[in-house]
Amino acid sequence: MTQTPALMDRALIEEATKKSGLIWVRGSDGAVAPARPLWHLWLDGAACLVGDGPGEQPFTGLGLTDGGTAEVTVRSKDKGGRLVSWPARVTELAPGGEGWQAAVDELKGKRLNAPDAEQITDRWARECRVLRLEPAGAPGGLPDGSLAAVPPQSPATTRRPIPAALPKLLGRGLLGRRRRRGGAAE
Repeated sequence: MTQTPALMDRALIEEATKKSGLIWVRGSDGAVAPARPLWHLWLDGAACLVGDGPGEQPFTGLGLTDGGTAEVTVRSKDKGGRLVSWPARVTELAPGGEGWQAAVDELKGKRLNAPDAEQITDRWARECRVLRLEPAGAPGGLPDGSLAAVPPQSPATTRRPIPAALPKLLGRGLLGRRRRRGGAAE
C-alpha cells in the first residue's frame, strides 16, 4: 500500500501540531503584526484557538478573519525549532453552535490558570472568539532566515537584582543551623 504525498503531508501537519503546545500564527489577509505564538488544541482535523477577550491570548493585528487564510508554523516540542509551516483556512465558530461547543468543551480542559473556571464557557461566548484553523494545502518550505521579531510592548518586567544584604542574611541562617547541630561551618 503506497501513501500519497497529500496523505503524508496531512499526517505530518496533524502529528506535529498535536504534539506542539504552541503554534506560531499569522493571518495572510492584511496582517500587520509578525507571527505570534498561540496555545491551541487539535480537534477534528484543525487547530482550535480561543482569544481576543479579557485575560485571553490576543489575536489583534494578526489578520485572522472568518473566511480568511493564515500561515501556521509548528515548532518541535523538545527542541523548539520549526518543524513545518502550513496554510490554513480560518473559520470563526459561532457561540453556542455544535462546532463551537465541541471546541470549547475541549479547550476549557487545556486552559491553565483560568480566573473563572466554572463560568469560562459563558465568558468565552460573551467576550471571546473561538477560531478553527484547518489545513488548506500542502506544507510550505521552511524559510532560510531567522524570522526573529522584536517582542511586543508589555508591562511585564524581568527579575530585578536581589538586595545586596540578602546573601548575608541567608548565610547567617544557614550557618546558625549548622552550629546548633554541632556541625562545622563551611
